[in-house]
Amino acid sequence: AGTAQASTSITMMLKAGSGLGSARQGTAKSTLAQCLNVVPRAVHGQDMSSQTRISPVSTCNPTSAAPISRSAQRRQRMPVQAVVMQSDRANTGDGFKRGSHWQVHKFGGTCMAAAERIKAVAELMIKENNQGTVVVVSAMGSHPSSPLKVTDVILNMIQKAAKQDQAFLLDLAALQDKHVETAKALLGQTPELTSFVSRLLDDMANLKAMLQAMSIAGMSTEAFADYVVGHGELWSAQLLTLCCQQLGADAVFMDTRDVLVVVPTSDGTSVDLVEDVSNARMDDWFKRNGNHKIVVATGFIAKNKEGQATTLKRNGSDFSATIMGSLFKAGHITIWTDVDGVYSADPRKVPEAVCLPSMTYHEAWELSYFGANVLHPRTTLPAMKYHIPITIRNFFNLPSKGTVVSDFESDQAVYQGKNTVKGLATIDHTTLINVEGTGMVGVPGIASAIFSTVRDAGINVIMISQASSEQSICFAVKAADGDAAVRVLQRRFADAIASGRVSAVQAIPNCCVLAVVGQGMVSKRGVAATLFSALAKANVNIKAMAQGSSEYNITVLIDQVDSERALRAVHSRFYLSSTPIGIGLVGPGLIGGALLDQLREQAETLRAEFAIDLRILGISTSKQMVLSEKGVDMSRWRDEFKEKGQPVDLAKFGDHLANSYIPNRAIVDCTASDAPAQMYLPWMKQGIHIITPNKKLGSGPLELYNQVKKVGRESYIHFFYEGTVGAGLPVMGTLKHLVETGDKVQRIEGIFSGTLSYIFNTWGSDARKFSEIVSDAKAKGFTEPDPRDDLNGTDVARKVAILARECGLQLELSDIPVESLVPEPLRAIPDSATYMARLPEFDGDMAARLKEAQDAGEVLRFVGVVDVAGGKGSVELRRYPKTHPFAQLSGSDNIIAFTTKRYTKQPLIVRGPGAGADVTAGGVFSDLLKLAAYLGAPS
Repeated sequence: AGTAQASTSITMMLKAGSGLGSARQGTAKSTLAQCLNVVPRAVHGQDMSSQTRISPVSTCNPTSAAPISRSAQRRQRMPVQAVVMQSDRANTGDGFKRGSHWQVHKFGGTCMAAAERIKAVAELMIKENNQGTVVVVSAMGSHPSSPLKVTDVILNMIQKAAKQDQAFLLDLAALQDKHVETAKALLGQTPELTSFVSRLLDDMANLKAMLQAMSIAGMSTEAFADYVVGHGELWSAQLLTLCCQQLGADAVFMDTRDVLVVVPTSDGTSVDLVEDVSNARMDDWFKRNGNHKIVVATGFIAKNKEGQATTLKRNGSDFSATIMGSLFKAGHITIWTDVDGVYSADPRKVPEAVCLPSMTYHEAWELSYFGANVLHPRTTLPAMKYHIPITIRNFFNLPSKGTVVSDFESDQAVYQGKNTVKGLATIDHTTLINVEGTGMVGVPGIASAIFSTVRDAGINVIMISQASSEQSICFAVKAADGDAAVRVLQRRFADAIASGRVSAVQAIPNCCVLAVVGQGMVSKRGVAATLFSALAKANVNIKAMAQGSSEYNITVLIDQVDSERALRAVHSRFYLSSTPIGIGLVGPGLIGGALLDQLREQAETLRAEFAIDLRILGISTSKQMVLSEKGVDMSRWRDEFKEKGQPVDLAKFGDHLANSYIPNRAIVDCTASDAPAQMYLPWMKQGIHIITPNKKLGSGPLELYNQVKKVGRESYIHFFYEGTVGAGLPVMGTLKHLVETGDKVQRIEGIFSGTLSYIFNTWGSDARKFSEIVSDAKAKGFTEPDPRDDLNGTDVARKVAILARECGLQLELSDIPVESLVPEPLRAIPDSATYMARLPEFDGDMAARLKEAQDAGEVLRFVGVVDVAGGKGSVELRRYPKTHPFAQLSGSDNIIAFTTKRYTKQPLIVRGPGAGADVTAGGVFSDLLKLAAYLGAPS
């Protein structure tokens, strides 16, 4: 009985409305002077130096308040409207006209969170004001100086009161303090401050009494909660109105409960505007209050048909703004937030997400359904009805133009999106329900039975997919509903399961729904292919997919663990470029460093002209590595090693690339060491392309080489190694072209070492001895630190082995005989210095070979030969006539001659610089661009 009485008293309070404030007026008003602390003499006739401590609501005591004059009491009783509507009373509402001259602005709680922000809002509106401005505001949000979020605090108070937790009194006191302190900072010691605090204390007295009644009842009602929770918007709108007036603006406060009338939707989750009644009330409001340039309106709140206070439910303040836009027939609606606009994806998951300049209502609806932080579909309806564009802008970044949401068909100028796909979104933590069985084929009503059963259980279906064979239907639900969905379906189809007509009703948990949205997708070929390709390259498996005939979105279901990687992979494919490639560089030495410089210089050109986005995701030396998800800054990668370097781990290095959101990944090995070469096979099995000038794999164990080539063929993972022979010369590319076009290569012969080319091109042109020429080459940097690594012919032999294998010969490096130019006695000497010191001892032997050639009118050249017909290779010092192309080289040039079935009389010759960091890096760069072309980059 006590509960029923308390509930009745709550209902009576709601019906009584503001009368409750006058009943408790003595208590509330007695604390006014305390709240104001320092009261202007002009208002209270008291000394402005008097100080009184602010009393919280929970300790209001009328007997302890300082005496207040009758004139002050009258001012305290004055409702806010009395101050708000001081402007031009002669301006009646008869002249109120709807139309595009009105602009609607909505400010969220973050924008209204503190006095300085409220003032900034007022200044912005005064600056933006033209013929008419409507400002819709939310309750005050959280701010570093006052972390309380007003709406959240009010909701918590209601919960505490319903649980009979008296701590709600402390929350009420905190709310009072927040608004009083904000008003003081915003308005100063003025009559406007007195008026606001007076009304605030009335409201606080009402709320305290109502919450106490609810605490007695131990319960709440929806009507009660709606009445209480809307006070935050009332207070923030009153503060903004008073601030605008202090700044000289013609502003008026509008309690939207006096204008907006709504009815609940059929499902009770939202409300619909009663437009004809609301329009009539709007006309009446202007007749009572007159025309003003700025109308400050409360967001979120309205009244129902019975005249009781209610709310606009979820996204209510945004909904208020678009409703106001429709009632005013405004020309534009601006939603001010703390983000720059609508992004192509959630920036917390996709750092590369971009702010979209425009989108259509339909695109906004689709993205909102899939969880994106966009306008709620119901929010856009009033604006869409009257074709009113909505701009979402950042209050804290005014230069940003934001995102315009408009009717694409009627506003072509606004819609400027160039991407087919406008945005991506995910619904995380879902479960896939699969119903299958041969007994479902051709049976009418199966789908209806499934979904009506799920509906009756109160379970929402997120997406549906059905095979054309009709043997299975699968659909996604929230993870929390997965088990319940299986239970109700198993009960519904118990007989069919027992008879075998339905073979399974199963749940596949830990799933995620990924949606690709864009009105530009309509009738656009290749969007689905691009989506599926990006997911495949990111190693993401698709469990189910769906697309409606409207073609506004394609939805796929994937594993939850792949959610973020999939989102970033698809986003990079549609937004970074048509061909994004994540690169891991091993060996940032001379060649690797030169490559980084070339990539940095060409990056913008490649993006702008060829849609190729090359990002360095990792760099590794022999001791340290740096890993990055977004990309290493190529202009300061050495600094990043100092700041973020970690011990090298080539397996981890590969995992980092393999798990990247960028769908195409490549590792570039610019070393000459075995360790990276041994990782090519596991890296390629992870879907990583390999590009390298390192000859160790191409000339290494034949079994490993063949495995690498096989994996490449079977999985379409590329292994490019142009730089292994001839540095940047197109040697390997030329050979591949000959072989692939059916030409029969008979013999390859060439000078493959830039070091030995320089030595033999120079030796004999003057009186210097062989050892002196070697010393000169070493001094100029043409040789390895130990010249024996060049003179022993092993490097040339590796190149011969690579070319032979490309021609189909199964040769090991050991199968190739090599004539070493390092004298036998000097081969075992441990250090280079001793070797160089003793090399002159053998100048006589070399001089004799030179003289013999010169006497015959020939020159000496150190060459490698691939005898394809004989199935062998060799490396040796040979004599050539002075008229031979090999005799006419200069400097450190390389030359390679291909004798084939097509090029029999005159071999095909490739000649040019065959050594140097820049040209070798250029060859590697060329392979990267070749990879991009294979991956779909425009030529």
